[in-house]
Amino acid sequence: MINILDEKTINRIAAGEVVERPVSVVKELVENAIDSGAANISVEIKGGGIDLIRVTDNGSGIDKASIPSAFLRHATSKIKDSYDLRNISTLGFRGEALSSVAAVAQVELLTKCRDDFLGYRYRIEGGKEISFDEAGLPDGTTVIVRNLFYNTPARKKFLKSAVSEANLITTLIERLILSHPGIGFKYTVNGTLRLSSDGLGDIKSDIYSVFGRGVERCITEVSLLNENCTVTGYAGKPEIGRGNRDCEIFFVNGRLVKSSLLSSAVEEAYHNFLMLHRFPFIILYIEIPAELLDVNVHPAKTQVRFADERTVYSVVTDAVYEAVTKEELIPDAAASSNPVSETSFPEVSGAIKAANAVYVPEPFEQRAVTVFQKEAEQSLEESRAKQSAEQITLFKEGFLDDSNIEKHRIIGQLFDTYWLVEFEEKLYIIDQHAAHEKIKYEHLIGQIKGGRVDSQLISPPYILSLSVSQEETLLAHMEDFSHTGFVIEHFGGREYAVTAVPVELFGMGEKDYLISVIDELASSGNIKEPAAVYDRIATMSCKAAIKGNTHITYEEAKSLIGQLLKLENPYNCPHGRPTMVMFSKTEIEKMFKRIV
Repeated sequence: MINILDEKTINRIAAGEVVERPVSVVKELVENAIDSGAANISVEIKGGGIDLIRVTDNGSGIDKASIPSAFLRHATSKIKDSYDLRNISTLGFRGEALSSVAAVAQVELLTKCRDDFLGYRYRIEGGKEISFDEAGLPDGTTVIVRNLFYNTPARKKFLKSAVSEANLITTLIERLILSHPGIGFKYTVNGTLRLSSDGLGDIKSDIYSVFGRGVERCITEVSLLNENCTVTGYAGKPEIGRGNRDCEIFFVNGRLVKSSLLSSAVEEAYHNFLMLHRFPFIILYIEIPAELLDVNVHPAKTQVRFADERTVYSVVTDAVYEAVTKEELIPDAAASSNPVSETSFPEVSGAIKAANAVYVPEPFEQRAVTVFQKEAEQSLEESRAKQSAEQITLFKEGFLDDSNIEKHRIIGQLFDTYWLVEFEEKLYIIDQHAAHEKIKYEHLIGQIKGGRVDSQLISPPYILSLSVSQEETLLAHMEDFSHTGFVIEHFGGREYAVTAVPVELFGMGEKDYLISVIDELASSGNIKEPAAVYDRIATMSCKAAIKGNTHITYEEAKSLIGQLLKLENPYNCPHGRPTMVMFSKTEIEKMFKRIV
């Protein structure tokens, strides 16, 4: 038997799509406040938002005739028909927010339009209208939500503790402050002011308000204009990389979104700057014409589709790479010791997860990431080449300026591993192993790209005895190995003779490391892109680098440091570890309490 559900039941089911927990309510109400043109928005919660949520704005208000309609399903002032879906510029537009909230809570609406003498007080509980009266009110709208899920106890029992629910809302407010620097926010938890912003449009000031002083001094501005895609924001230096993607924060046309396409573009730009399993601190604002963007993808409106994914991927990658490389990336040891603690954020990755918007990439986007990475390589390489050729200008008067190298004063070696260099009231500590790794890596990569790898003959040759799968992998990549300076010949059965290796790899147990690369390629599903294979092979050069706990002479250290500073990226070894850190004289004097 097929049953036709009543409107009350339908509303409660619909509420489950939009209102999953208190943070979902706050998100919907604040987005409506933003769309109303508010210059100031106040958010107050009690009991993790379960007991009380109050959102107040000084926006345009709601006229009397529209108030009851605002609580009907699919009632909205943002769009009129399907044509408007292709040109959405507001945050809320589905017309289910107030209806869904009212279905599972006790809601009170206080609103007044600017041109009206009086405002109105409207109460609705569980989807049923309770009262509708005139009231003396200031301009704008206040929505009060009490006793969330009071009529759906089964939903309520699955909520987390009040503290956990409040943390999710706090993360959301942080993101909203960052996404709308022109709006002043005030956020109160159980009577205590937790966050506030001045609404003066200074994004860097808002970053300071949200993340603190440590992050503010470890970020660099991102700015790149394109005909159909503008990217601005701030990129964190590698020293404040994170252990997850919680701080990859993206706003598209003012909307907080989660996108594997954008994450991939950003992480490509940070390639070779971060260690494995570390992720960038990045806040990006992407502006795209509304007709080139589909935001009606997910009920929580946290996913978007781009009409021109190639352009978006390329522009984002180039913008971030240029920002990351436009100034010296030598970590300030004092600043990076605790620029932002791993516990500065709630246990989940912010408002997206909080609103039950766990991102599952669309098939087209999964394909796009792979395709665009390949297509962006050429553009990114051009950008890197350009960056290297302007390097002296960008690092003018810096540690890496060729004209300043003679001013370096090499003090000596510490622990047979680190070299101490003094320059302009700063102390630089250079890791000789990481530095030599990077030198050998870039030398080999440069030769590979130039198509002329210097090889060293081996006599007698190494004999590789391979398994079936190893042999298949070697044969699949034989041309790649040849291009990188290896000479490998069939020796009968599943044995192969290695008669020559790249000079940069000579003398470092080439046989074992060649086997390890073959195994890695096999476990990675036989990577097809030559550039990825070259990178893995070049990383082997690290094994031939000077080790820590090895004494080298002053002249050897001077040559090593000189070579390091001439590299395209001297800041990190191929594994992402820093090659050098810096202490300023001021910081050292603070350590000894000469400066308080």
